[in-house]
Amino acid sequence: MTVEELLKKYAAGERNFAGINLTEANLSGVNLSGANLKGANLSVANLSGANLSKTDLTGAKLNIARLSGAHLGGANLTDADLNVAYLVRVDLKKANLTGAKLIRAELIRAELSGANLSGANLSGATLTEATLRGANLSGANLRGAHLSGAYLTEANLEQANLQGADLSRADLSSADLRGTELRQANLTQAILSGADLSGVNLRWAILSGCNLRWADLSEAKLSGADLSRADLCHANLLNASLVHADLSNAYLIRADWIGADLTGATLTGAKLHAASRLGIKTEGMTCKWVDLSPNGDHSQIYWLNSGGTNEFFHETLPTVRIVIDSPLDQGAHFALAATYYQIAQQYPSLSQPPTIEVSSRRTVLAFKMDSDDKLFATAYVAIIPFNDAATTQKNLIALMKMIQSHDAGKLNVKESKHVQLSSKDLNQAISKVDQIKISSSFPKIGESINFFQIPTQMILINSSDQKISVYHHPAFGKRQLKKKYAPNNATTAKLAENTKLGQANISSILDFIKGFHNIDV
Repeated sequence: MTVEELLKKYAAGERNFAGINLTEANLSGVNLSGANLKGANLSVANLSGANLSKTDLTGAKLNIARLSGAHLGGANLTDADLNVAYLVRVDLKKANLTGAKLIRAELIRAELSGANLSGANLSGATLTEATLRGANLSGANLRGAHLSGAYLTEANLEQANLQGADLSRADLSSADLRGTELRQANLTQAILSGADLSGVNLRWAILSGCNLRWADLSEAKLSGADLSRADLCHANLLNASLVHADLSNAYLIRADWIGADLTGATLTGAKLHAASRLGIKTEGMTCKWVDLSPNGDHSQIYWLNSGGTNEFFHETLPTVRIVIDSPLDQGAHFALAATYYQIAQQYPSLSQPPTIEVSSRRTVLAFKMDSDDKLFATAYVAIIPFNDAATTQKNLIALMKMIQSHDAGKLNVKESKHVQLSSKDLNQAISKVDQIKISSSFPKIGESINFFQIPTQMILINSSDQKISVYHHPAFGKRQLKKKYAPNNATTAKLAENTKLGQANISSILDFIKGFHNIDV
């Protein structure tokens, strides 16, 4: 069929041209909107400026075709071949390109907003300054594609392959990039604010000057990445791998990066106001100075001396460990959650639930915090649900008094300040616990559940990974003793009352305080 015959039939109302062969045909400026061109061969055809909106081009061959300025809004191009096609300024808004092949296609300034490109092959394609707002690119192959200056706001790029792609100056704000492959990609000055990059592979990627404010980079792989001058304010970097990454002069104000691995990373000049310095791995880090000013304006520069990173950062989070000599069952789990929820209403500092490890014999509750000074207060409140609470709390008070009585002359100014802050927080916790106990809203669920009567032990761990035992029930780990000294047996209470602080050595207790992390630098 010739072009003339096609246009004549279309004008007469015919729309079914499935399988038509018009290779190398000149169809520039024609109107074939709504036509059925399923399986058509239009390779090397000239369709520049043509109106193909809502046309069915499923499985069509358009290799090396010229479609510059063509209108394909709402068209169906599922599994179509558009390899090396010229699609400059083409309108593909809300088009279906599922599984389409666009290898090395030219899509400069193309309009693809709302288009479905899931599973499409765009490797080596040029999409410079293309608009893909809200487009679906999940599982698409964009390896080595050129997307500099492209608009991909709120686009779905989940599981897409963008290895080695050029995304410099691209706008990917609020985009979904979960599980995306971005290894060695160029994201210089790209906008990724609010984007979901959790678990993304960004190894050796260039993110210099990139806007990552409020982005989710949890579990992301950023080893060897260039994040110099990047804006990561309020970003989620929990458990991210930043091994040998360059974070020099990066903005990390209020970023959450607990669990991040910065082994061998460069952090000189980074803005770290309100960013945690605990729970971060920093072995071999290069950092000469950091900016602690609220706005990153260099008004509060802190210089790190040789080896100073070990004092400034600590890998361990201060933790209160409560070990219960019994596995957690469903009923106890429910009661535990309900009790701690109610406690948190009265004592917001315990609003973060503990991590729970359950083995065949024991349950471990770990309360992690961002300050050593909160250890004693948190421990005092966290033990409330258990039968061992009174004795454990007495031991905490006794421990604090022991520290205070030996403070003079044995601790420096900063260490004494830690004692003062810890004591102040503990006293506040004591008064709050007294209020909680008499509160009519405080649940009594634990009283009828055996789990809370089981022997416990409590250990405090500071940010230097030093441990101190607060309480260890005499029947803990001893099955026969537990049977002998049942929860209602007065002898158990007497034994617990006589439990000492493990023959506490005052020098080891003071060393524990000396291991507290200094935050007032």
